[in-house]
Amino acid sequence: MRRCQTGLSLVELMIGLALGLFISAAGFAAFAEQWREHRHATLAMRLQQDLRSAAELVARDLRRAGYWAAPAASRPNPYAAFAPQAAASDAASYAYSRDAIENHVLDGTEQFGLRLRRGVIELQLGAGGWQALTDAGTLVVTEFLLEPRLQQLSLLEHCARPCPAGVACDAHVNVRRLALRITARAASDASLVRRIDTLVRLRNDEVAGACPA
Repeated sequence: MRRCQTGLSLVELMIGLALGLFISAAGFAAFAEQWREHRHATLAMRLQQDLRSAAELVARDLRRAGYWAAPAASRPNPYAAFAPQAAASDAASYAYSRDAIENHVLDGTEQFGLRLRRGVIELQLGAGGWQALTDAGTLVVTEFLLEPRLQQLSLLEHCARPCPAGVACDAHVNVRRLALRITARAASDASLVRRIDTLVRLRNDEVAGACPA
């Protein structure tokens, strides 16, 4: 005896369709969440890398401050001026020699600076224009801080003659360091913020005072 086969009822079909849509929606939501996490991780990695590159460029140029190609004992270093000296600042000004043959004169092309302007760290090239060190399309710098840290080391023990009794002698070297901090956020995601801190040692120490005559 043959049995009649019946198809799915409308209710069963709708239930099956609803279950299929629910499973598809759950899969899509999981995929979207994974895509967001991957995008966030990629942006964070790029932001950190750009911050590190900016800090390295800043530190590399700051280390040149005060460089004098042919120091002369009879005259002061024409490239010694540096700011900031005491308080922390979001800008710096300094100089170093670029002469093929040292002329002992601070020229306009030997004056440099750093500053934060409209979310971009800029480097001054000579006495003229400024060049961006960071890309505003990738990151927005919200903090650029340079904090001087000075250490004085006496040179009197290295002088040929001792300091006479009752005379205030002063001969020392200023070992200069700068605590550099850069904080930035991703240009496409304001919630993604990273910070980098580093200590920059200026290589050209400043000598002050003189040995007893």
